[in-house]
Amino acid sequence: MSHPSAALPSPTSARLSVGFAWVGHSLMHIVSALFLTIVLALETEWKLSYDELIRLWTLGAFMIGLGAPLAGWLGDRWSSAGMIAVFYLMTGGGAVLAGLSDGPEMLMWSLALLGLGASIYHPVGMAWMMANAENRGKAMGWLGLFGTFGVATAAVVAGSLTQWLNWRMAFIIPGAICLVLGVVLALLMMSGVVQDRHADVKPQPKPSRGDVVRAFFVLSLTMVCAGLIFNAMQVVLPKLFEARLGGWLGTGTLGVGGLVTAVYLISALPQMVGGVLADRHSLKRVYMLCLLAQIPLMAAVAVLADVPLVAAAAFVVIASQTQIPAENMLLARYTPDKHRGLAFGAKYILSFGAGPLAVQLVAWVYERTGEFTMLYLTLSALAAIAFAAALLLPDDRRKAEPVAEPLPAAE
Repeated sequence: MSHPSAALPSPTSARLSVGFAWVGHSLMHIVSALFLTIVLALETEWKLSYDELIRLWTLGAFMIGLGAPLAGWLGDRWSSAGMIAVFYLMTGGGAVLAGLSDGPEMLMWSLALLGLGASIYHPVGMAWMMANAENRGKAMGWLGLFGTFGVATAAVVAGSLTQWLNWRMAFIIPGAICLVLGVVLALLMMSGVVQDRHADVKPQPKPSRGDVVRAFFVLSLTMVCAGLIFNAMQVVLPKLFEARLGGWLGTGTLGVGGLVTAVYLISALPQMVGGVLADRHSLKRVYMLCLLAQIPLMAAVAVLADVPLVAAAAFVVIASQTQIPAENMLLARYTPDKHRGLAFGAKYILSFGAGPLAVQLVAWVYERTGEFTMLYLTLSALAAIAFAAALLLPDDRRKAEPVAEPLPAAE
């Protein structure tokens, strides 16, 4: 363990770091999902089909995964706080350029820049927050809550701004907010108010090499499956609701966006519960139960319509969001703190790298069938594979709790 002098001396810096990490989680999910609702307006304005337009996000989704390991490595080697400032600036810049696009090609490249910026958040932001937070479970629960809020509000932000202003402002306004926060964080770093922490506030016991290797292979498989499920669900939900609930929601994007938002907001409290459960119970058990629940729920979404469809979709989102704190804490549990940014980068090249596969899967299924029954049956099978793999995780409750004195940190 590093000497305390190597770590951040300032509780203010720790609190600001955790705060910027929480807000960044919301904005990352909002900005990277704007297009998924805006695309419904572009179908009319640009006279292109849904499958043609949704493919414009393939490169951006790919960049979210591709950039993650490099971002994590730079966060470990250079500066976590600096990389988060770059995240805000690059993601915001990409969104503003997307709003200024004059055709599909410029939109595709703008979304690619946005995706590359967004790739920085998860590997760097989570490692940054874990180093600065004393109560990891509580902080991870709040981090998850902010992320869920971002996922939940993305559709209604995009839908309302598109309907009340236009689709361009639906990109530009959230992008401008990111740019402002990036400048503020950079100024706080330059003034020394926010600094990097180079040692964990709350050290953890070292797992055996065998457990590390086993956890690596198991989590690699479960995170690919979870990434495909999450990305496909987020991509398709606006279109699914438009198709199966169209009569209820009117003709604009606001009704669809609002219902998607409601479904994701329902999972906000369970996300906090997931953080508490991950603190108090076996991480493996919490993770497995969340994966198990998704198997029948996903199959139900495949065949339901109207109110039962909305309920089943909400329960799928609850289960998938509740598992996230346990998954992240399992990854941190089996990774040395000096390589944690790289480890989270590897996670997100697996889970978000599944994004372009999910986009192509959604487009392929819709192009051939005109609906999404087969898609959700496939996602149910992926949940079953992930659950079977999770049975092989090491028992994370075998080791003793760390006894080292904690360093000053944010609550």
